[in-house]
Amino acid sequence: MAEKIKHIVITGPESTGKTELARGLAEHFQTTWVPEYARSYVENLGRPYTRKDVETIARHQLLQEKEFQAKAQNGFLFFDTWLIITKIWFEVVYGECPDWVKEHISQSPIDLFLVCDTDLPWIPDSVRENGGEKRDELMEMYCREIESFGFPYAIVSGSGKARLNNALKFIHEKL
Repeated sequence: MAEKIKHIVITGPESTGKTELARGLAEHFQTTWVPEYARSYVENLGRPYTRKDVETIARHQLLQEKEFQAKAQNGFLFFDTWLIITKIWFEVVYGECPDWVKEHISQSPIDLFLVCDTDLPWIPDSVRENGGEKRDELMEMYCREIESFGFPYAIVSGSGKARLNNALKFIHEKL
């Protein structure tokens, strides 16, 4: 019988260290992580994104789940962001979210969400839109959304190695 893979999503507002944490956890557990797709997609658009683009991103995230699931090792697969962010992106920017996104979220085998706290400074770049108070607003939205689907989560704070160690502590406590 195949080993059950624990699915752990690293999520949170912009510029909160999600990629660094996903990479660090994957290295620690000697497994793979699913990189954020939205960033590279939007960076390479050459125009403002549209609702259709966000839907394309969401569909690609589903394909990535399947692709990386096969590569997972040592019982863990980490996600650098996930559909919860995409759902809220749809709702904040377009006022609604496709039903298929909500359905996929509700049926997903996510074991734990690690929500990166806004205690790191926001660093603007060509794709980030939500600095300042909006980051805290989004943080609250992500946590409420995770709770509404009944997923366990923990808020990870600290910087550098301390942030990684805090995440590891939550993984060991909650799984």
